[in-house]
Amino acid sequence: MTRALTRQQRFALGQQQRKHMRRADHAVWTAKHRTKSPLKLLQVAARGRVSSLIALKNQRMSVSPFGYFRGSVPVMACDLSLSPSTGIHNQLCGDAHVSNLGAFDGPEGRLLFDINDFDETIVGPFEWDVKRMATSLILAGREAGAKNTHCQEAAAIFLEGYRRSILRFSRMPVLEVARYQVHRLHDVNTMSEIFSMAQRATPIHNLLALTQPAEHSGQPGKHSASRSKKARTTPHQPPVSKPSGPSRIFKTIDPVLTRITGAPAQRIISSLTAYADSLLPERRHFLAQYRPIDVAFKVVGTGSVGLRDYVIYMQGNGSGDPLFLQIKEEAVSAYAPYLGNAAPQHHQGRRVVEGERAMQLQSDPFLGWTNIQGRDFLVRQLNDHKASIDITQLKAAGLLEYAGVCGEMLARGHARAGDSVMLAGYIGNSPRFDEAIAKFAEAYADQTETDWKHFTKSIHSKPNKSKS
Repeated sequence: MTRALTRQQRFALGQQQRKHMRRADHAVWTAKHRTKSPLKLLQVAARGRVSSLIALKNQRMSVSPFGYFRGSVPVMACDLSLSPSTGIHNQLCGDAHVSNLGAFDGPEGRLLFDINDFDETIVGPFEWDVKRMATSLILAGREAGAKNTHCQEAAAIFLEGYRRSILRFSRMPVLEVARYQVHRLHDVNTMSEIFSMAQRATPIHNLLALTQPAEHSGQPGKHSASRSKKARTTPHQPPVSKPSGPSRIFKTIDPVLTRITGAPAQRIISSLTAYADSLLPERRHFLAQYRPIDVAFKVVGTGSVGLRDYVIYMQGNGSGDPLFLQIKEEAVSAYAPYLGNAAPQHHQGRRVVEGERAMQLQSDPFLGWTNIQGRDFLVRQLNDHKASIDITQLKAAGLLEYAGVCGEMLARGHARAGDSVMLAGYIGNSPRFDEAIAKFAEAYADQTETDWKHFTKSIHSKPNKSKS
């Protein structure tokens, strides 16, 4: 075991990185250094996706500059790589923005609030997450109709909260940082609706929202993909028997939910075997007590539209014990081309799982990964992101309150997965880092609005030619 550096040594290393990149230099943004057009980057990112869904992805991105921002991580990843970096690498969320925080059930059955989307997670310069979150606050505030001065203030509150939290974590015992919980969430007005939505988004709620009684309830085997005669049983996939009570199947809700049957459904169900191997033994035991009932294709998010996303309806101790698993395709992180040897080469679903476990206080107990026909997938319980912020609430006081939450949450994630002492050494006590990032965020929000106009013009002027 390598001897760890002392706290003083790690703090000094952080301070030394200011010579590598001055804190004031974070303010700089210019599109003049771009070597690739945003439109070209988005076209490349669309390769390999379901071609029939690209138009829907473009539609969701064209709604507003913030919608475009959510779906254009490849553009910002490239732009961030054009400038020098601090050289202080940390596990990144990768897609840090205001809508990627939310409430969900923890392993102990109580509601948690944390960053909850890690599709782009990777180890990279810590400030990339900070810049993206600060920019998102300005764009989300503008979309909600907040005055630009309030948007700027929100970014400043986020950055101050991030800096102060990092400094606090740097002085705490390591295990206290690992267990740290944000207790003031219920005192924040904008959080009340999020927790209320999370309480309603139960498995039974999903059951009623996503499924319906089978047309021929007396012949459930005819409608359930899991009852195929070709289905194989494994230690982690119990044999399926006729359930008691009426059988339910997925609804078809165009274009976001489409039921899958036959051999394609069986391939998805068969992927549960490899998935079970990625779980801890005790969680594998719980999974083995659920049997698959039905399968569907689901369209989710903005940036993820076009990637393959499946949901499996499973049943445990009767019809009142549903479990919905989401099997979500994971592509290589948009940041990977700019990080050289730092980019992970292994399973992309596993990359996301490990990044999520590193940054979250507690993660979904059914978080794992699998493969389907040579593609990498993340597996987790379906939460449908129903318990995230309503952007329309982010006006004035609500925007400022929520900005403080974003700062503390991102700092906690970085402190858990990285070295808060080194980060504190670099950031320091003064607002110099905050002020520079705030200038970048406003400039990049303006740039995003310009890029959005070009994007909407391009998709309305010619048909989409993306190929799957």
